[in-house]
Amino acid sequence: MPLMPGAEPYRQHGGPVGVLVCHGFTGSPVSMRPWAEAAAAEGLSVSLPLLPGHGTEWRDLNVTRWPDWYAAAEREFDLLAEECEQVFVFALSMGGALALHLAARKGTALAGLVLVNPLVRMPGQSHRALPVVRHLVPSLPGVANDVAREGVSEGGYTRTPLHAAHSLAALARVVQSELPQVTQPVLLFRSRQDHVVPAASSELLLSRISSTDVEERVLERSFHVATLDHDAELIFDGSLDFVRRLTPAAKG
Repeated sequence: MPLMPGAEPYRQHGGPVGVLVCHGFTGSPVSMRPWAEAAAAEGLSVSLPLLPGHGTEWRDLNVTRWPDWYAAAEREFDLLAEECEQVFVFALSMGGALALHLAARKGTALAGLVLVNPLVRMPGQSHRALPVVRHLVPSLPGVANDVAREGVSEGGYTRTPLHAAHSLAALARVVQSELPQVTQPVLLFRSRQDHVVPAASSELLLSRISSTDVEERVLERSFHVATLDHDAELIFDGSLDFVRRLTPAAKG
């Protein structure tokens, strides 16, 4: 199955500070490419993988599970860690769940997290029916392109594959149990209007992590895919300032 335009992975070798960039569920690197390029332009080493099952068509995602997505992210993290003195993770939505799982497992090998509308709690109550419904229907209407800016596409699927969504719910439960193990600095961006992941997800994250260096910034003009929205530059600039503050090697 051919890739969607712009969905290919992005990698740029730079200086001694690395950044792993993780896109969201049913999305693709399209949603994160401007952020990744902004980091690369500042001399950071950047890896933006295409997670398994994404960037083609929704049926491909339905035969993957969260350990597949995590394995791809961890592989790129480990490659960056071999090349760089410090590695950060920038992540959106489900990518935030993968980032938090990485943080719980990698400890001080992961220097810090910048999370945008991270998913650590499934929205609503409909996910409770997934164990049964996924065997009856393969997909439901998608949640892609929750963007306030007109004419913007994140390169996501128009359908939500339910076997994969059931696995996403399992990932959320794993991450919730691991939140106290997260000790790294965290910069969290949350859109005041998010039609995909509710504010309760970020509230749960902030209430349970053990990090002491934590900041939340509320985005007033963006929806869920804020990395392509009106506040994107605030995210890009804030994340780079966060990295510079935490590592002298990034100050140039």
